[in-house]
Amino acid sequence: MYSQQIDRTNPGCLVLLLDQSGSMREPIANGGGISKADALARAVNDLLYELVLRCIKNPNEGPRHYYDVAVLGYGDDEARSALSGPLAAQDLVSIVDVANQPARVEEQSSDVADVGGDLSTISSKVRKPIWVDPVAAGRTPMGTGLNRAGEVVAPWVAAHPNSFPPIVLNVSDGAATDGDPRVWAERIRSLATSDGNVLFFNLNLSAIGGEVLYFPAHEDRLSNDYARVLFEMSSPLPPHMAQIAASQGLPIESGSRGYVFNADMSAVVRFLQIGTATAHAMA
Repeated sequence: MYSQQIDRTNPGCLVLLLDQSGSMREPIANGGGISKADALARAVNDLLYELVLRCIKNPNEGPRHYYDVAVLGYGDDEARSALSGPLAAQDLVSIVDVANQPARVEEQSSDVADVGGDLSTISSKVRKPIWVDPVAAGRTPMGTGLNRAGEVVAPWVAAHPNSFPPIVLNVSDGAATDGDPRVWAERIRSLATSDGNVLFFNLNLSAIGGEVLYFPAHEDRLSNDYARVLFEMSSPLPPHMAQIAASQGLPIESGSRGYVFNADMSAVVRFLQIGTATAHAMA
């Protein structure tokens, strides 16, 4: 299971679910004062760009259609596409459209370490495509967001019965305000291709810092009911993702789930990278 190679005949599907509630205006832990919403938007834009680059096999032909991607936001009592620009209001788009239709390209500062490893001494400018803008408003309708994700994933699974199953990554900083999200998560995880059930992972953002708990196998280290709910919602890590996490020095054990608690800025990036990894290189 979870071994199907991703190619143009059997593409992959990635759904990013972003908490866009009002509390996302708070600064993220270890983020230098930027808000959770800003940190998440930056990480998602970087991930989309990385995904585009993964899909380029020949620089003369552009990216190949290896993925369909949805970026959904939930906040202010609704769920909606979180994409901006030409792709705004579209729930599911091909990686080719992502590559060709960013909202804009921005020049951003990029800190580079000098020979002594000091990140603060050398700064360069890089141009980066932007697809997602930071949003923070209203309550946390996570159930509504999960329902929207299910509406995207279910027909995709039916149309791609032999593909690597979709990966749904939910990033949030608070408890759902519209009921028990476990009901919706169970429905999403019950969907399956011939290669396995849909993978549903969760990341809990933090504003206060402290120890980041990566991929726990048991709920006894979780400090509150909300964290235990997200843990229960999360799929076990497939072997290839567990291997990648272990290679990065993370404490993986049998039954580790795709859940990160108390995440700071660096944990967001690591979670997105590991959570979107496939077992084989794309062909």
